[in-house]
Amino acid sequence: MLWLGAVGAGVAETVVRVVDSLAAGAGAGVGGVVIRAVVYTAVIYVATRMRAGKRWARDTLAIGLGVVGTLSLVIDPISWLAAGNSLGEVFADADLLFAFVAPIRVVHLAAVVGALVYMYRPAAGAYFRAAR
Repeated sequence: MLWLGAVGAGVAETVVRVVDSLAAGAGAGVGGVVIRAVVYTAVIYVATRMRAGKRWARDTLAIGLGVVGTLSLVIDPISWLAAGNSLGEVFADADLLFAFVAPIRVVHLAAVVGALVYMYRPAAGAYFRAAR
């Protein structure tokens, strides 16, 4: 369920960004939306395979979203901070887009971290062993 929550947060962020882009007259960035739709569809499929006890699905989610996906969410803020900016500037310069996207990103990250933790708890290991 946490993986589905992460997908839901990703979809919500995509919608917010598309609406913001359209409102600014910049176009919707169809290519990016298509890529996200493909990724979200794949995640839902792999999550259903994990629910069916497929170990490959658990590992795919852990590597694909736990590592690569998380990096894609945090690389921009980390790079921005590494460039010498401060957290105070984030809130001082915050706009409406930030007000919508930041909480969605927090939920997204929390769902991913929670899913990773629960996927590798002892009870989960027993579940996957029993599914063999």
